[in-house]
Amino acid sequence: MTRSLPTQPLQIAVVGHTNTGKTSLLRTLTRDKYFGEVSAMPSTTRHVEASALTLDRQVVLELFDTPGLEESIALLEQLEALGAGAERLDGPARIERFLASEDARGRFEQEAKVLRQMLRCDAAVYVIDARDPVLAKHRDELTILHACGIPLLPLLNFVGTPRAHEKTWREALARLGLHVVVAFDTVAPAHDGEQTLYTRLATLLNERGQVLLALARSHAAQVLQRRQEAAALLAELLIDTAAYRRAVEAEPGSTAAAAALSEFNQRIRAREQSCVDALLQLYRFTRDDIEASQLPISAGAWKDDLFSPETLKAFGMQVGGGAAAGAAAGLGVDLMLGGASLGTGAAVGALLGGGAQTLRHFGRRVGDRLLGALTGNYYLQLDDALVQVLLTRQWYLVRALEARGHAAQAKLSIGDTAMGSLWREALGRLVAHSRLHPEWSCIDGRGSWDVSRQQLSEQMAAQLEHTLQRWSVQD
Repeated sequence: MTRSLPTQPLQIAVVGHTNTGKTSLLRTLTRDKYFGEVSAMPSTTRHVEASALTLDRQVVLELFDTPGLEESIALLEQLEALGAGAERLDGPARIERFLASEDARGRFEQEAKVLRQMLRCDAAVYVIDARDPVLAKHRDELTILHACGIPLLPLLNFVGTPRAHEKTWREALARLGLHVVVAFDTVAPAHDGEQTLYTRLATLLNERGQVLLALARSHAAQVLQRRQEAAALLAELLIDTAAYRRAVEAEPGSTAAAAALSEFNQRIRAREQSCVDALLQLYRFTRDDIEASQLPISAGAWKDDLFSPETLKAFGMQVGGGAAAGAAAGLGVDLMLGGASLGTGAAVGALLGGGAQTLRHFGRRVGDRLLGALTGNYYLQLDDALVQVLLTRQWYLVRALEARGHAAQAKLSIGDTAMGSLWREALGRLVAHSRLHPEWSCIDGRGSWDVSRQQLSEQMAAQLEHTLQRWSVQD
């Protein structure tokens, strides 16, 4: 759809006291974790830095990161003195007079950089560290910035921390005549945080604010698009891993059989890693950006091996039963003999050792088929529990990426959740159907595409996308 865009970009200055998160805000809005320098040290930004946002490949918004204000009390005194004469200069005129003075090139050099940029812009966002108490220097900063004569939107940063003084700040801002305020955590912004920011800023700019509303709509559409693509990536992972089979033409327990099992496991690991990499790329993160706490990720790879018994325990998974599951709980594959699944792992040795009693655990019909197939070929296939682990690990990752601002310096921490209900309601049945079509798996590079596979993938993706959307609304 063609939209009418302004010929000149809207220009917004990002201003505030030193070390409140101005550069972090720019990183989050531009999705560029390399923009500027983020540090706990004060006065990290010493010069004005610019970044641009586009719509339909046209630059529509320019954002300017400015140095932190440090001498607001003394500067306000000087500005008030400039306006005390017979000329009765208004705010912008006093700012201009100050910028022409020697002090603007000396003691107040940093503040002068901020004010020059303010006068060139259409509006400004004043970033506040809501963890700080409201002090006289903050009030003086706001008075100085208001004198520039452009719309000013206070942004309360770090409101999600217990130390935040959000209510106190809102009351103080209202007494200064600033009633339009936005809360925006630059480290972990709310799902609708950017839309809210652009919408609030648009209310201060009248007609010029239309581009911000267009950006808000574009951002909302991008969120939905990323969510759809993430769900599609998870659906493809499910089909590829659940449908994948590896034929084994070797005696159970032999060196060749062990090698086949090792290769099977490695291919599953590689397929999971390709999904992790695709998700990171989709959300514009790198391998170095993520590291989980309960389920560790390091350098973009899960530390907990998928085929470790401890991984299953971490997810509360239970697989199989009887001697077969007990003997091979760590191997992570189904041994399929004549089409019958024995549970997790290549447990032929355990079956032979258990004799008829073990085989009776699976029923007489299955036991007879097994006895007839023990000396023949068999194939390996991933257990349902481990397909759930694969899904849940990627679900953790998607949730963390969706809730993550690009400004954060700490590693990603992935919280606790479960996909059990979704599996029981829909995905388990769909995965079971994909198992009947080993030709659908692309793990070995020979996967075939047909209408049924595409329909199944779309069904899975729709279920996952709906659950993601429901989570984002509830969170």
